[in-house]
Amino acid sequence: MMEKLARNDLFSLEQYADQRPSFRSEVLAHKKNRQVALSKHTTLYFEDRLTIQYQIQEMLRIEKIFEAGGIQEELDAYNPLIPDGTNLKATFMIEYADEEERKAALSKLLGIESTVWLQVTGHDKVYAIADEDLDRETAEKTSAVHFMRFELHPEMIAELKSGASLSMGIDHELCKTELSPVSPAVRNSLVADLT
Repeated sequence: MMEKLARNDLFSLEQYADQRPSFRSEVLAHKKNRQVALSKHTTLYFEDRLTIQYQIQEMLRIEKIFEAGGIQEELDAYNPLIPDGTNLKATFMIEYADEEERKAALSKLLGIESTVWLQVTGHDKVYAIADEDLDRETAEKTSAVHFMRFELHPEMIAELKSGASLSMGIDHELCKTELSPVSPAVRNSLVADLT
């Protein structure tokens, strides 16, 4: 199981100012094998301890948070996005450069978050458990950002660790897509999240 982050795992604001260029480079290189474009406008960004540490450090820097209570609030908000050993966790983004186009798409893609899936070769699809922290959809539109958990059975994890392929896709009626299989580099990066 991946350890959750604690306050002593984080850089102080001063340390982070010094470390940020090299840390940012490390994280951006790491993230390259943790994102999967499912379609032109939909992407899964898989989270882990390093990506979440970066997110927290950036929030602390931007908001100039240095007090213990504020730091703990950020840890409490972001730690649930770190995988627990039996799952993969991701931020799902619906991305349109044009605001009007995005609004129109979000009104048509209601429920898309529950149609995103992963599949280990030889097993059924595993659909996302989305937005456990709060409901991000209204009757009129879905959100452009969803937080997802994909819970895997022990046999799936064992087979992934033994080299089984991993596929991903969306089954929404207006956005059907499948990537089968994902690249070995992405698969290997994600398998490292599993125990």
